[in-house]
Amino acid sequence: MTMVRTLPDALNRQAVACTELGSPFTAALLQAFAQLWQAGQVPPALVARLHAFPGDIGPSGHSLPLRLAGALHALHLRGRAGPLTPAYIAPQGWASADLAGPMAAVLQAEAGFIDHYLDSPPQTNEMRRSGPLIALGHWLQARVGLPLVLSELGASAGLNLIWDRYALDIRGQSYGSADPVARLTPDWQGDPPPAARPRVVARGGGDLNPLDPVADRLRLLSYIWADQADRLARTRAGLDALAADPVPIARADAADWLEARLATPQPGALHLVCHTVAWQYFPAAVQARCSAALARAGAAASATAPLAQFGMEADGATPGAALRLTLWPGGETLDLGRADFHGRWVDWRAPAP
Repeated sequence: MTMVRTLPDALNRQAVACTELGSPFTAALLQAFAQLWQAGQVPPALVARLHAFPGDIGPSGHSLPLRLAGALHALHLRGRAGPLTPAYIAPQGWASADLAGPMAAVLQAEAGFIDHYLDSPPQTNEMRRSGPLIALGHWLQARVGLPLVLSELGASAGLNLIWDRYALDIRGQSYGSADPVARLTPDWQGDPPPAARPRVVARGGGDLNPLDPVADRLRLLSYIWADQADRLARTRAGLDALAADPVPIARADAADWLEARLATPQPGALHLVCHTVAWQYFPAAVQARCSAALARAGAAASATAPLAQFGMEADGATPGAALRLTLWPGGETLDLGRADFHGRWVDWRAPAP
């Protein structure tokens, strides 16, 4: 993947991606910011911060444009978007040229808030990413036949740790929960998963900055694009479910947490380690430690205590994200297909269990 180092390039790439993912309003916001940047109308403090941001700032790296978009949406959710408020209330049909002037005023008034918001990567926890996880759970039940212990890296608030509380509808058939918090209806390509329903017996997640479904509700909603009302409604329903029945999310470095998590045996269960559009945010050293910890635990896995790693992650190819599964004992890696980053479609290529 090509590293993106200039802000105009990052903004343009993300704007294209937002358009492709069905959010022309977010694309127009980012293009408006690019216009202000090139015209020298961004406050100096923000310019210095954005110039100094390290590493890959594009969509496959630190996602700096989405941090900016999240900050602006957060201001609206807090009633502080000023002249941008009408655009957020009725986000359809706005052009970047119409947004640039109001945005300039907001940047001047809220530079400190935006600067602080840039500290954290987007924590969308897009619930439709649970579609492939539901399919995977059914596939693993048919293949391994054991209950699941779930461990999620980059779990945020845990919306994708409760995938077994959602339903996945494919061609008139429903998979997952019989009494779902939400229904996921992606455009499904390929065979449907097996009918075998998985059973989750334990779950936990780790995140450098775990978010509480109540206290951090507005932050989580801020990363959902304002012109996608269905995503906002679905996320609110998921957060309500987590507030009523929370899951444990540890505040920890991914490698530290995973090493400790894997040190606890899980006899009689398949330990599934998963991550969805999170791996790219881990430093290379953390990625290496996670991979090494999985390899060590995989070497000790057995038929009665197997281990699996599943990732839905950008891999430089298109379209969407790669779906990959590694199973231990044995360490076999399977290509399960690809999925839209927001779960709108799934190209499921899993072999027969």
